[in-house]
Amino acid sequence: MTLNLCVLTPNRIVWKSEVKEIILSTNSGQIGVLPNHAPIATAVDIGILKIRLNDQWLTMALMDGCARIVNNEITIVVKDAEKGSDIDPQEAQQTFEIAKANLRKAEGEGKRQKIEANLAVKWAKARVEAIDVIS
Repeated sequence: MTLNLCVLTPNRIVWKSEVKEIILSTNSGQIGVLPNHAPIATAVDIGILKIRLNDQWLTMALMDGCARIVNNEITIVVKDAEKGSDIDPQEAQQTFEIAKANLRKAEGEGKRQKIEANLAVKWAKARVEAIDVIS
């Protein structure tokens, strides 16, 4: 038995196919989803989506959104998403280092700057992890 997974951003369909299992980063932690999962709607955190196709695992970085799971149909709508295989490792690591430096600078600034810098660090870290998580 399989799940039908669809990952959407405002401007494109990032993924649409049958999968065996997913592991999703939510605002309350990671959840694993197998066929016949109980219906659920949840907020999606900035983090990693792990997708199992047969014996192969793929990863994707997700940025904030929501997910709906019902009748073996999973719909994930997020602000942005990138497949781990599409991310340039050097660019992602460089962006992560810049984001961390900007977060340190934002410590002396206002609350909004700190929040924005923290979100940039989380997104940059998720992109790096999407490359490194599963081999």
